[in-house]
Amino acid sequence: MSTAAPAQPAKQEKPRRRTLYRGDPGMWSWVLHRITGATIFFFLFVHVLDTALVRVSPEAYNEIIETYKTPLIGLMEIGLVAAVLFHALNGVRVILVDFWSEGPRHQKKMLVGVAAIWIVVMTASLVTIGMHMAERFL
Repeated sequence: MSTAAPAQPAKQEKPRRRTLYRGDPGMWSWVLHRITGATIFFFLFVHVLDTALVRVSPEAYNEIIETYKTPLIGLMEIGLVAAVLFHALNGVRVILVDFWSEGPRHQKKMLVGVAAIWIVVMTASLVTIGMHMAERFL
């Protein structure tokens, strides 16, 4: 004689949304750090090239600089400020995580701090850049 309990149906879990990176916010900050680093590198490459153009042909340099005086480039400047600011703040966080013995334990708190500082400084930057863009384009 068997005393086995009646079989209960297996609980089905809701399928979780899957992404390529399934890590915590630290993983996303890692990805964003790499993206901002590549963006800053691209800007510096273009900046060195167009600045070097002044020695080759000052007239061509002036023409290139005139093409930069558009609203689209103004928006790209805002993006550049955002990228540099995040990259710098997150770089300090990465250094603290790597070289401070308590860093790994506090990395999420530091990431929240990076986000808070980024928002405050970016807001001030948007006001300043926005005023200059309004003078130039309105």
